[in-house]
Amino acid sequence: MDLKTTYLGLDLRTPLVASASPLSREISTIRQLEDAGASAVVLFSLFEEQLKQEQKELHYHTTHYNESFAEALSYFPEPEEFQVGPDGYLDHIRQAKDAVDMPVIASLNGSTIGGWTEFARMIQDAGADALELNIYSIPTDIHLTGAQLEANYVDILKAIRGAVTIPVAIKLSPYFSNMANMAYQLVDAGADGLVLFNRFYQPDIDLETLEVKPNVLLSTPQALRLPLRWIALLHGQLGVDFAATSGVHQAEDVIKLMMVGANVTMLASVLLRNGPQYLEEIETGMVQWMTDNEYESVEQMQGSMSQQHSADPTGFERAQYMRAVSSIPDEYYK
Repeated sequence: MDLKTTYLGLDLRTPLVASASPLSREISTIRQLEDAGASAVVLFSLFEEQLKQEQKELHYHTTHYNESFAEALSYFPEPEEFQVGPDGYLDHIRQAKDAVDMPVIASLNGSTIGGWTEFARMIQDAGADALELNIYSIPTDIHLTGAQLEANYVDILKAIRGAVTIPVAIKLSPYFSNMANMAYQLVDAGADGLVLFNRFYQPDIDLETLEVKPNVLLSTPQALRLPLRWIALLHGQLGVDFAATSGVHQAEDVIKLMMVGANVTMLASVLLRNGPQYLEEIETGMVQWMTDNEYESVEQMQGSMSQQHSADPTGFERAQYMRAVSSIPDEYYK
């Protein structure tokens, strides 16, 4: 069975990609992911806040006491002489590249242009095969317009695209007034791939301490419907690769996403629950389904159920919503 696919110009053995998660923090676990069948890995994200914090700490320690006595003025070198940056992350990329044969995709997570371009170049130099931009922005400024917010995404992408030559994908949330137009703008700005969709983690409140606390909820299979719909709608219109993420839990999910036009499916929650070895079960299930349904390759099914090729193109739009509402059984109203 031919499970090969391509993503960001990379030839992959299967569509099964390990998404950014704590599983990629240890080189030994990255090896386990490859051994279990992952065709590529997206490393855990390097956060913009980490870069800023390192710079603040360096500035504090090199300038805070430098007037306390005369010798201090020459004790420390000038701040620009320090190698400010995520050295550990860069080393991790190098170690991962040495440890596995599958492509290693780095991840940058932020909300402003900041020092992204500099670190993107460093990530490229460290050997990453591609870069995933995870722009995590929660706009709270009541004066910030949707157009301004979209322009920020495009500006970040253009800055990164101008700094590196490796493929660049951008991971998006679904919260745009016109998702199709936003996708078009990003492809026009140089995105090689779109990763649909980012899940924004929502905070919770601890009623014992009356404090806001983080609340990480792993995805459920129901989350699959959002990327499935939008990849189906956009496939064939933009000339870009699609990675489906969120809600991919079993072989049938992978097959559905391939059919609507995804190049790869990214898995995190199901691997955190079941371990890297669960990839073997998903791949076995894919092969079994394809055999039973007389498919010889992933390429054969790719895009076959997208809106462009669907017998019912309205099925992904408003008409399907009306059908769904009218199909709710009467007992739900009682």
